[in-house]
Amino acid sequence: MTLQELYQSIGGDYEQALRVLRMDKLIDKHIRKLAKNGVVDQLLAAGESMDATQLFEAAHAAKGVCGNLGLKTLSDMASEIAEEYRPGNARSLSDAQVRERLDRIAALYRRTAEGIRQYEGN
Repeated sequence: MTLQELYQSIGGDYEQALRVLRMDKLIDKHIRKLAKNGVVDQLLAAGESMDATQLFEAAHAAKGVCGNLGLKTLSDMASEIAEEYRPGNARSLSDAQVRERLDRIAALYRRTAEGIRQYEGN
């Protein structure tokens, strides 16, 4: 599986990742780290406690990492959580709705991590 095939299989935007990271070697390095660096895991853990500060910080970090890697859907989903908990913003979602969104993030992240593991196995 090539890097471009990985991106196709996980619904990522390879061209976006290339614009940010500039070369396949760096994309490869950082996409492999995603499943191990814990940025999305931290967001999901913050959802367990529903701590507003932790949710904002973890969602903001996940948004950036995923966005830089061209994982637009994950980035957009994390962004929604970050904006929900951004200091000074009024909440618009119930805790149940936030948990529902975190469940969707977890499912997409699992599929993405599995694709990365398959890519690494090649």
